[in-house]
Amino acid sequence: MESLPFAKPGQFWKGNLHTHSTRSDGTKSPQEVCRLYEQAGYDFIALTDHFLPQYDFPITDTLPYRSDGFTTILGAELHAGAIENGSAWHIVAAGLPTDFAPPADDESGAQIAARAMQAGAFIGIAHPHWYTLSAADVDALGPAHAVEVFNGIAADANDRPESWHIMDLLLDRRQRYFAYAADDAHFTDSYHDFRRGWVHVKAEELSPEALLTALKTGAFYSSTGPQIYDIALAAGQKLTVHCSPAERIFLTGVGSAVQRAWGNGLTDAEFDLSDWGSHYCRLTVRDRRGGKAWSNPIWL
Repeated sequence: MESLPFAKPGQFWKGNLHTHSTRSDGTKSPQEVCRLYEQAGYDFIALTDHFLPQYDFPITDTLPYRSDGFTTILGAELHAGAIENGSAWHIVAAGLPTDFAPPADDESGAQIAARAMQAGAFIGIAHPHWYTLSAADVDALGPAHAVEVFNGIAADANDRPESWHIMDLLLDRRQRYFAYAADDAHFTDSYHDFRRGWVHVKAEELSPEALLTALKTGAFYSSTGPQIYDIALAAGQKLTVHCSPAERIFLTGVGSAVQRAWGNGLTDAEFDLSDWGSHYCRLTVRDRRGGKAWSNPIWL
């Protein structure tokens, strides 16, 4: 299945898709941001400064900060038009060209997202719960690759880090999106926003091109701590998962559909889908400290 990257060739690379620097409202320079993530064991980041006039519409150049074991994806957090509650759109675009044009005065969120996608970017719907994005807003936006289901800075900004509720509503309606976790790090003293959420992307090489291809096809999973080593689906009937030590593993689907496995140091689980009754499922691995790892939706 297209959402199961574990049997694909290559390896998993750890990265963050939503980060800020002094080019917008972050407190550290682009070079400092890249070095911090590299030193923390990340393989890549997308530096996504706010694409706004007060910051001179930055596509922050991080090419000088790449190394043999660390790469970067150029991008930005795009803002145009407004959502239902009047707030400006927040759209993560990873993989933008340096000459991506600023929005016109009357450009909508849907229009700037479409332009970014046409330019080759991976489009993420940023922190829906943080500013109470609605399902109608998502419908109005049009095509996007993924929903940001965990936003690290929101944990301390307004206690709304997880956005799985709106994601599950969309999945129940058979709308196909991938799910990613991110820091949204600004490195301010009032927030603990560094190394809060990330993605593991399966690709054959550590290059922006290979990473973007993998992201756009859902060859990744997200985490705030645990690791998922394998998910396999046999004949559409039996789903198995192998992970780092966990306390609980949840299989969820439409409505309240759920199966659970639990134990002390649980590393393997098997779920029977023969009478599942849901058109999709997704896995959540939770460790004893409350850290979570999430698969992308698995369409049945």
